[in-house]
This record gives sequence, C-alpha cells and structure tokens, in this order.
Amino acid sequence: MRRQLPALNALRSFEAVARLRSFNRAAVELGVTPAAVSHQVKVLEQQLGLSLLSRTSRLVEPTRAGAGLCAAVGEALDGIAVAVRRLAGRRIEDRLVISTSPSLAAKWLVPRLENFTRLHAEAEVRIDVSSDLAVFGGEGGIDLALRFGAGGYPGLVAEQLFNEMIFPVCSPRLLRRGPPLLEPADLREHTLIHYDWQAQGVVWPDWQSWLMAAGVTGVDTERGLHFTRSTLALQAAIDGQGVALGDSTLVADDLAARRLVQPLALSLEAPFGFAYHLVYPPAALEKPLARDFRDWLLAEAAKTKRRLDRRAAQARS
Repeated sequence: MRRQLPALNALRSFEAVARLRSFNRAAVELGVTPAAVSHQVKVLEQQLGLSLLSRTSRLVEPTRAGAGLCAAVGEALDGIAVAVRRLAGRRIEDRLVISTSPSLAAKWLVPRLENFTRLHAEAEVRIDVSSDLAVFGGEGGIDLALRFGAGGYPGLVAEQLFNEMIFPVCSPRLLRRGPPLLEPADLREHTLIHYDWQAQGVVWPDWQSWLMAAGVTGVDTERGLHFTRSTLALQAAIDGQGVALGDSTLVADDLAARRLVQPLALSLEAPFGFAYHLVYPPAALEKPLARDFRDWLLAEAAKTKRRLDRRAAQARS
C-alpha cells in the first residue's frame, strides 16, 4: 500500500495550497516558487485522476475530494512534526557537553571517559576543550564545566575535586642514567623544566619558590626548558629531558604507570585555595545525564585523591 502513495513533496504542496487558499502563500511557506507548487499539485491530480482544487481568478478552493485529502494530509504532517520535536527533545536529553581545560582533559578526564560512556552507550558526550569562561545552558550550550581556580563562581555551584600539591617529577630513565637525584641540592646537575603559570594570571609555585622551601641556594632557576602548556612540560619530563614541577592531579596517572616518579619528597600546596572544581548552574542537574556524570566524576576524583594521599604518605615515610 505505501508504495502507491504519492510523493511527499506533492502532498505537502497540495496541503499548503488547500489550507492557505493560495499558490503564492503556499510557495512562501514552502520556500519555492508558485510555479513549482502548481506543478506538484498537477502531478498529484494526474496521479489520482481527480480534481483536488477549484481555481478561479481570485480564489483557490479545495473540491470535496480535495477537502478530505487536505484534512488527512494535514493530520499526518502534524503527527510527523510532533514526532520530530519529541526526537529533538530526546536528543538534547541524551547529549552532554562538558567544558574543560586542555591539560585536565588530556591528563585526567579523557583517559577515564570510557568508564562513563560504557555506562551510557546511548549518550552523545561532547568535550569542549577551552580555558575560557563556559556559556551554560541552551541548545548546544555547556552542561557542566571543569575549571581551575579559587572556587568563586557567582550564581554557580562549584564542587572541589582535588587538593593540589606541587612537587618535582622526572622519568625513571633520568634517574638510571644519572647524575644522582637524592636530595634537592642535586638539582644543580639537572635540567629544570618550567611551566609559565603567570601567563594565565596566576602566581604558581615555580622552581625558585620550591628550592627556597627546600633550603637550597646556588641553583640558576631560569635555566632549562620553558613551556606555556603544562602538558608539554610534563611530556618533556616523561621523555627524560629534565625535571619538572608536577601538579598532583595532572601527574597522577603518569606516576601510577611509572612514566614519572617523584624523586624528592617536598611538596608545596597550591596557593590561595586554587584547585580543580566541577562548576555548573543549579538547574543543570535536572538533566538526568548531567546528574549521572556529576556523580561519576566525583567518584573518580575521590579515587584519584585516595591514590595521591597514599603516595604522599609513602613519600614522607
């Protein structure tokens, strides 16, 4: 039966003309020319062998047969429109947009993301990598954001994920090939890898402040490799090019996999309460998928924190 149905374009053109009583108005609604609409209606009438419209110089009226067909086609098109709107609404519910900084995305979130998507195979998860302020809400807008800061986000919920500590890290290969790195003063013989946090407007522990805390003098804290991305600085350390100051969260997986080691025990706390936070508007958790992601993320952060606490205790002993 369905194979005998007229073309949808012909049915749409006829329904618009019959409803609006005008070829011109139907053409405007459909975004085509009046001639194209007229052609589609003629094709439909020829296929059915019926006159569907009564044309006069000023009016277009549906015939008795046309009026019945117009009502049936209009009802069908309305049903299709409702179904499409429902699908669009469901798609928004199944879509999750997460904004995060490049470093946290690369070093922590993305390696764990499969654990979440495996639980939500139907979800469309989008990761928006940016250090800019997130624009929440709306179709295509951000649902949740992972941000590094002091936690002051007016009008938003901010849940702290980790307690950040800063300490030296290097490749195990660097320690094997020497020179020794058993105490802070040994850094005089090693290449220092720098990450310029001040470029982001944040005063962050650097080699000068770490060596000062360690009571070491006589080290040129400007020499070595300088990077404006923490991921590049850490990759240089993984490649054995020197010793970097690692952010505990960003190096957690590299330490666990022994791509990096912590050769010296001294750690500095992140200044001014700076830490990674999950940030979102209060209404965000009304979306079930966003609520599930929030719960999953906090659980993953707790696992990382426990691992870091165990490692810190081992480093102190």
